Amino acid sequence: MNDAMDCPNLLIVEDDTVFCDVLAKAMSKRGFEVVCAHTIQTALQQAESLAPEYAIIDLKLADESGLSLVEKIKELDPGTRIVVLTGYASIATAVEAIKLGATHYLAKPVDADEIMTAFERTNGDSDTPINAHPLSVERLEWEYIHRILAENDNNISVTARLLNMHRRTLQRKLSKKPVQL
Repeated sequence: MNDAMDCPNLLIVEDDTVFCDVLAKAMSKRGFEVVCAHTIQTALQQAESLAPEYAIIDLKLADESGLSLVEKIKELDPGTRIVVLTGYASIATAVEAIKLGATHYLAKPVDADEIMTAFERTNGDSDTPINAHPLSVERLEWEYIHRILAENDNNISVTARLLNMHRRTLQRKLSKKPVQL
């Protein structure tokens, strides 16, 4: 067993405490010194004191976006390898996560081995298969709404105005899980 001093440190930011605990145990077994946070504020405090070599960040933390945390952690240490996890995967958030400095972006459900593989990847894969089935109209709508929302710093009122949609209608659409690809 490695000495705690030899283990790379890992910050897990996940508001689902049960999933966070399971993931923390699995990553500890894989040789990481794990610290967990359940809010962006706590995660920032941990990141400032810990300077993590690795981070796993949930995209949706209560009413906040984990993307802001990706950006702040990369500002603290550009070498931190970050994997973003989400149950709300979209093309727009995947692109933004990578632009902000995430190493990889994975849709839940995900296991520790997939995360380990994502941490190790340093380049894209030109052999990634192209999906032969176009996105459904419902999925295209979902992607478009999330892109406009991201472009407006997650401001629901502004996004609703731009989409010519009532704010409550937009909130209902945002509360639904994404249409499967």
